[in-house]
Amino acid sequence: MISFNYEIDFNVENEIEYSSWISEVIISENKNEGEINFIFCDDDYLLELNQEYLRHDTLTDIISFDYSIGNELHGDVFISVERVRENADEFNVSFLEELKRVMAHGILHYCGYKDKNEKDEFIMRQKEEEKMAMFHVKHN
Repeated sequence: MISFNYEIDFNVENEIEYSSWISEVIISENKNEGEINFIFCDDDYLLELNQEYLRHDTLTDIISFDYSIGNELHGDVFISVERVRENADEFNVSFLEELKRVMAHGILHYCGYKDKNEKDEFIMRQKEEEKMAMFHVKHN
């Protein structure tokens, strides 16, 4: 089950479409969907988590806590909406494109993809693009 939680004044529009997309991403990686929580917050909230749990004193756009059991994905994906907005401006993409990239990124970590070196980061970027292309909003 995919759930969306908000620690700030922000809401994902079309939660059902985003949830369906994330489910498709999980299936496309031959994984099973467990409990996955997306928590949208601000920089201060995420910085506090980064300092307390990862011992990093830096701003980041995403922190994912992986509780997966075997092939079944479980976890909490914390996303700083402020960082996503700034990164979208910096990379000259829409906010929604950057949001999808970060959401896919968190799920891809649960699927075993890393991004600590150049080779792994290249693979992660390719996978993000592949998964973002799977997103389709249904229009009535």
